[in-house]
Amino acid sequence: MNSNVENLPPHVLRLVYKEISALAADPPEGIKIYPSEEDITELHTAIEGPEGTPFAGGIFRMRLVLGKDFPAVPPKGYFLTKIFHPNVGHKGEICVNVLKRDWKAELGLRHILLTIKCLLIHPNPESALNEEAGRLLLEDYAEYESRARLLTEIHAMGCPGGTSAVPQDPNDGPQPKKHAGDPTKRAGPSAAAVPAALDSDI
Repeated sequence: MNSNVENLPPHVLRLVYKEISALAADPPEGIKIYPSEEDITELHTAIEGPEGTPFAGGIFRMRLVLGKDFPAVPPKGYFLTKIFHPNVGHKGEICVNVLKRDWKAELGLRHILLTIKCLLIHPNPESALNEEAGRLLLEDYAEYESRARLLTEIHAMGCPGGTSAVPQDPNDGPQPKKHAGDPTKRAGPSAAAVPAALDSDI
């Protein structure tokens, strides 16, 4: 897969590395962080389905991809675990304002992860990518809840054939990469994850 590491300026890479290290050491509640030692511009996470929602009890794998214009342009977010949600497209793409018009460079990755978790609690049918889910949320909540719960049970709760298991390797899933790190050293990205460019002057 293409990496944006070489496309980001050294000072941006330093900021990304620092933020990912902080996230891995102190992740938001209900969110696990799986930094890649190979590519710090792609962050894999696992979000616990919030209580009181159709997603409760599920583990939803997600990834954030930082483009070459980050942080001027927000990262792209994708759910890797299938989910029935108005703001998640059929290919897992996430529609949330913080990843679009409300983005500000100073918000950071932690804010994005918390916003996406909140989206599981408060869906926004007005900006639906999944029109059927958006319609049911507005017109027939019981049916929406039933459909969302069914997919959670099938894909996010460790059922046979499901896809919920939190990856032992941060790069497991539909976009696999080779992982060269020691799995016992995952408190944060290793020094190997930092390109040589980080040591150079801007």
